[in-house]
Amino acid sequence: MSSRIISILVALVFGATLALAQTATNAPAVALTTQPADLRVIMRQVAPFVTKDGNKYSGFSVDLWDAIAKQANLNFHFVEKQNINEILASMKANEGDVAIAAISITSQREQDFDFSQPMFDSGLQIMVRNESSSSVNLAQILDLFTTGGMPFLLGLLAALIIIPAHIAWFFERDRDNHMFPKNYFPGIFHAMWWATGAATGQQPDPLISGWGRLLSTILILTSVIFVSYFTAAITSNLTVQTLKGDINGPEDLRGRKVGATTGSTAAGYLKNIDVIPTEFAKIDEAYLALDNKQLDAVVFDAPVLLYYVANKGANKARMAGPMLRKENYGILFPRGSDLRKPVNEALLKLREDGTYDALYKKWFSSTQAGGTP
Repeated sequence: MSSRIISILVALVFGATLALAQTATNAPAVALTTQPADLRVIMRQVAPFVTKDGNKYSGFSVDLWDAIAKQANLNFHFVEKQNINEILASMKANEGDVAIAAISITSQREQDFDFSQPMFDSGLQIMVRNESSSSVNLAQILDLFTTGGMPFLLGLLAALIIIPAHIAWFFERDRDNHMFPKNYFPGIFHAMWWATGAATGQQPDPLISGWGRLLSTILILTSVIFVSYFTAAITSNLTVQTLKGDINGPEDLRGRKVGATTGSTAAGYLKNIDVIPTEFAKIDEAYLALDNKQLDAVVFDAPVLLYYVANKGANKARMAGPMLRKENYGILFPRGSDLRKPVNEALLKLREDGTYDALYKKWFSSTQAGGTP
């Protein structure tokens, strides 16, 4: 009797075990949403987004992340990398939970990572040394006389020589002073030489006929106005050519030594326009190379270059040409990160309550970075 009871109890226990196992097998998996207690925030030094003084970090990205972390109740510590390539490699190797430091949102990066909503409007621009050209080359001279109003002025000068020359030769060719030979050739050449002197404000030999003297008077008076205007136009154009330099857009970068940072969108842009960049681990190294005349230009993110030009690079460098390509910065996450939603929510709240605008003005006011980028 007791053995039957024991058998029944064993069967019941075995059946219950099978049922629990089946239930566990059919139950849906539960996503792990727990984040590390201390988030690893990867960044790089790139003023004014991230700067370092001793062991303390500051900058727009640092202040913005501090505000986001406070809003979303996140604990974190910073992990510094040298450049964007190191940041991307670290995130791929799961060495970081989030990355923030002037990271451009691109379609290629979107294939491997997730981005927050755009946190900053940016773009690429050219920076060159702030120096005047010591000489004017042949190309600049040709450009000077073939653009703007110079062709018209040259045509007017030709008219002031050719037309009066023919009038002077016609009235003076039979005079006893033999100033102009009677034959058209070489008489007209003598007349044109006389008219050139008169048109440029010189004192030509006096004509004898009444019409000739009237022509001389009109031509000399006209030349005073024309020569003054012509001289001012040439001087102005030469000054503009000297101040502008010879790099004013992407078309001027070919054949030049152009710096960019390793793995940056700037380096990719230069390669796309058939310019082989000289790549540096940090943008500060490119600044130094430009200052030492090892580079002709630097292409990088406009707000970063503007900040340098307005601060450490004042009187050393200047911006050249328009924005090459507009970009947006974003906060970078591993694929499928649970951090993306709370960070986006926090970022939206910071925009709504004015915190974002206050941080923007702090780091990108006219006194800090030469104006809004």
